[in-house]
Amino acid sequence: MSLSAGTKLGPYEIVAPIGAGGMGEVYKARDTRLERTVAIKVLPGNLSSSPEVRQRFEREAKTISQLSHPHICALYDVGRDGDTDYLVMEYLEGETLSERLSKGALSLEQTLRYGIEIAEALDTAHRQGIVHRDLKPGNVMLTKSGVKLLDFGLAKAFAPVTQASSLTALPTAMGSPNLTQEGTILGTFQYMAPEQLEGKEADPRTDIFAFGAVLYEMATGQKPFGGKSQASLIAAILEREPPAISTVQPMTPPALDRVVKTCLAKDPEDRWQSAGDLKRELRWIGEGSSQAAAALVPSVSRRVRRDRVWMAAAVFSFAALVAALLFWRADSRRPRRESRPVRFEMAPPEKGFFEDFPAVSPDGRFVACVVTSGESRLWVRSLDSVSGRELPGTENGSNPFWSPDGRSLGFFSDGKLKRVELSGGAPQTLCEARLSRGGTWGRDGVILFAPDGGASLHRVPASGGEPIAVFKLEAARMVNYKWPRFLPDGRRFLFLLEGSSREAGVHVGSLDSTKTTRLLETGVAAAYVPPGLLLFVRGETLLAQPFDAKEGTLSGEAMPVAEGIGTDEFLNVGYFSASENGVLTFRTGSGLDNQLAWFDRQGKRLGTVGPPGRYDHPELSPDGKRIVLDRAETSGRDLWVVELSRGTATRLTFHPSNDWTPAWSPDGSRVAFVSFRDGPPNLYQKNANGVGEEEPLLKGSLRKHHLAASADGRFFAFEATSAETKSDVWVMPLFGDRKPFPFVQTPFAETHPRFSPDGRAIAYSSEESGRREVYVQSFPSGGGKWQISTNGGSDPRWRGDGREIFYAFQGKIMAVPLSGGASFEAGVPVALFDATRRSHGYAPDASGQRFFILAPVGETAPSPLTVVLDWTAGLKK
Repeated sequence: MSLSAGTKLGPYEIVAPIGAGGMGEVYKARDTRLERTVAIKVLPGNLSSSPEVRQRFEREAKTISQLSHPHICALYDVGRDGDTDYLVMEYLEGETLSERLSKGALSLEQTLRYGIEIAEALDTAHRQGIVHRDLKPGNVMLTKSGVKLLDFGLAKAFAPVTQASSLTALPTAMGSPNLTQEGTILGTFQYMAPEQLEGKEADPRTDIFAFGAVLYEMATGQKPFGGKSQASLIAAILEREPPAISTVQPMTPPALDRVVKTCLAKDPEDRWQSAGDLKRELRWIGEGSSQAAAALVPSVSRRVRRDRVWMAAAVFSFAALVAALLFWRADSRRPRRESRPVRFEMAPPEKGFFEDFPAVSPDGRFVACVVTSGESRLWVRSLDSVSGRELPGTENGSNPFWSPDGRSLGFFSDGKLKRVELSGGAPQTLCEARLSRGGTWGRDGVILFAPDGGASLHRVPASGGEPIAVFKLEAARMVNYKWPRFLPDGRRFLFLLEGSSREAGVHVGSLDSTKTTRLLETGVAAAYVPPGLLLFVRGETLLAQPFDAKEGTLSGEAMPVAEGIGTDEFLNVGYFSASENGVLTFRTGSGLDNQLAWFDRQGKRLGTVGPPGRYDHPELSPDGKRIVLDRAETSGRDLWVVELSRGTATRLTFHPSNDWTPAWSPDGSRVAFVSFRDGPPNLYQKNANGVGEEEPLLKGSLRKHHLAASADGRFFAFEATSAETKSDVWVMPLFGDRKPFPFVQTPFAETHPRFSPDGRAIAYSSEESGRREVYVQSFPSGGGKWQISTNGGSDPRWRGDGREIFYAFQGKIMAVPLSGGASFEAGVPVALFDATRRSHGYAPDASGQRFFILAPVGETAPSPLTVVLDWTAGLKK
């Protein structure tokens, strides 16, 4: 049976079909009681027609529902609507292991990581007396948070009450491509243990056999047992041993061969006796294999040392010389193995995830990245180590880049450009650098960087000093300068020019001239890799094209290097980096999705609203019924409006440029926003119902961000950056000549203005004390000024009655009570809760009791770093 969208099964509303199989049809659905997305599995009639089978199924399902493990798909509910029986399960996004294996074998690191997670899930279930009985790649889902085992224990729940038949009772007709046969013998033949095929009772060691078959297929891309018919397949499982993994994948550690062989033993007594033992074995192999890749280069050195020993011995002995010559002649006749790339994965530290793009040191020995677990820090791992380390003092760090000698890292933090030595010590502040868009370190001790969101390119000595503009904001050209990368001569550099379509793309510039040459038309930054390649992303493909660094010219054709490369569409940068000696690292996935969720003041998550996406800058409508935010797509950012009651998201703007930082009009009828559609960021507005075209509010050379309207609708406040000053708070009247004027303008950076509910004050963030703090200043006179935060803070928001201010500080939502009346007084800041990892903004409701947070999707990082050694060997010749 097929169910259409809108069909109700009890309290569950069908949204869309997901798939179908022998156990029934699966649908995406909405739980109308708890306002969450679930998966509904509708059971075929032949599995639930018998009352005895249904009773047994419900009894087993209750047992399975008690399983709680991050790598087991949760079973929420069992129901019956009319003649339709159904299961309610956790809704997962990703692909099955079976779908992934259709593309080929997994890397060793992936095989071990997924294997450990599956073993953990099996161990948890087995300890509670639950056996899967149908473990196979089709029942393993690969999600952003790791593997999830599906249909756990349901094979027993579906089993008939009658006694199991023997092998001779099996039907002989061919089934599905996976040879799945429903009946008294439950499971999928390729992964079934001998005792299952013989109709005996399954126990945890039966799952261990299937686990061995799955491990074998992950490592080799081939099933361990095959046959042209069910009979020949069964015979293979009962009588034959599969080829060793190392004969299919020569780089496989012998220990993994031993683990899989023991799993696939015919006699259950000869197998691993617990999944917990298996988990520990795989972890041990993983610790050794991460060092194996880094050992490849030293092995070459050992060969060189061996050859030198032969030659030294030849001086003293003619016989040894003859032996050496004979060895050389024999060795020269052997066919040389073609160099191939070696690939492995690098996981983030426990309870952390990778943010930003990776940076490989010039000598390829280290990988640096930003790791977030509560707050962001720089993290470095050596390729000859099994773990990385965080660098003290690099809190809130971003956009790391290496010194030419690989001993230091440059990075940006709290509006400053800093450097830190790999050997240790506190970071050194070099200069001011707010809203950085990348940096690069030249061989002559010059750092080139892009501050102010790309409004300019500046240079500064690597020892620190006053930065000097190389390129600066030009209102007539309306462009941004981003992601500079020095070329080998240390004077010329690549950078991304964003703005006018006639000039946009990767350019070549020089410290000695203001003239630039466009090299490549693209919207994502590129990098040069010796001895002569340009690396850049097009779509989700990483490409390499021959590039003459001296002449500054491209030649030949672009060659694909890797697929699925992540990019930040708003910042215009790809998540990849390469060293000078053939080490490449990248992160897959287009950034990190988040989910609009609401929390109470204690940090309890109350529910989610709308679909996941790459959202930013949420703003709650004045009536509290809608939220407007900007969402990143491959084509840029656009505004979306989410109806809170229905959870529906509607796109509001459609221009190919970036539209972002929205603000509601006081009556909720219009949305103002910043757009790059005509060059620099200008102000536009549009009807919130989507009717009509966008109307310009304010144009000009000021670079505008973070809007806020006064409650009476008479003023807009916004953050603005000009060529002469850092960001300031400006106000534009919406009456009279509508001429904007600076409200807070200092040598320091002022950001995130917010009108008080009565319109008599503006809250904002400023760095005037040396760190970012939250202030309130009376409006319009500006006569009174008060500091609200005491230990740092940003992004202030008012409670609806003006009696409390909230702000963000190191991932936490802070609250400060305010006194009313003529004397304005601020109380002591109190931390309410951690705003969840990777929060991209928040919006309190008028009561201040609920907070809408852009929270992460899933519990862990969506993807590790992929590291490829000798990656150029994989390019097409």
